[in-house]
Amino acid sequence: MTEIAIIGGSGFSRLKSLQITRKEVIHTPYGEASAPLMHGLLAGVPVVFLPRHGPGHTIPPHKINYRANIWALKSIEVCNVISVAAVGGITGNMEPGVLAVPDQIIDYTYGRHQTFFENDLTKVTHIDFTRPYCEAVRQALIQGAQKSAQQVQTHATYGAVQGPRLETAMEIHRMEQDGCDLVGMTGMPEAALAREFGLCYATLALVVNWAAGKSPGEISLQEIEANLEEGMLCVHRLMEQAVPILGQNQ
Repeated sequence: MTEIAIIGGSGFSRLKSLQITRKEVIHTPYGEASAPLMHGLLAGVPVVFLPRHGPGHTIPPHKINYRANIWALKSIEVCNVISVAAVGGITGNMEPGVLAVPDQIIDYTYGRHQTFFENDLTKVTHIDFTRPYCEAVRQALIQGAQKSAQQVQTHATYGAVQGPRLETAMEIHRMEQDGCDLVGMTGMPEAALAREFGLCYATLALVVNWAAGKSPGEISLQEIEANLEEGMLCVHRLMEQAVPILGQNQ
């Protein structure tokens, strides 16, 4: 049984130390997941990898079938989920290249399927979402950073926006006033759905650009791609340490 899942982008699946051994198609009550689940080994530990944007990175954030993805992972008895996410930096300590393990989230998304608890209920169900990220997975990521001699921001608020467009400068200004340090497009409802199913979920965020209005000029997609490619090497080194720590805690 594989108890650790990694949800991320295509950049992560190309890393050499993630050895894919087999693929598994899961049919869910909510439709198809983003891609077949890829079983394999990372640093000798069994993991399952799911590219949330699809195998060719073709599914935009507002079209991801978050419920199918989380249901698929739960169906194979995954317990711990690490979400790898590329984000924009809002506050001064979140410059491009920074790794962060957020501990709070603010949801600005709309029109997405936000819950499993909406049909055929015997009673209305609520979840405690006071602390949206699982501390055990967060600590494994933080310890992985320490063991790989990398700096990581251990406290940050992730602002989840709708996408796929980038934000206006005033939207980022509002988000900063709300307390957001990071801006991304996939953090919700993924985190809440994982909590509804009792999965221990946390995010490793890689800052790939300054958010709108936080640097002179427009946001460069070429710069984002360059920062993503370079930053994924840091993510790779951290994960090689964090996954065995998480595996020992199971």
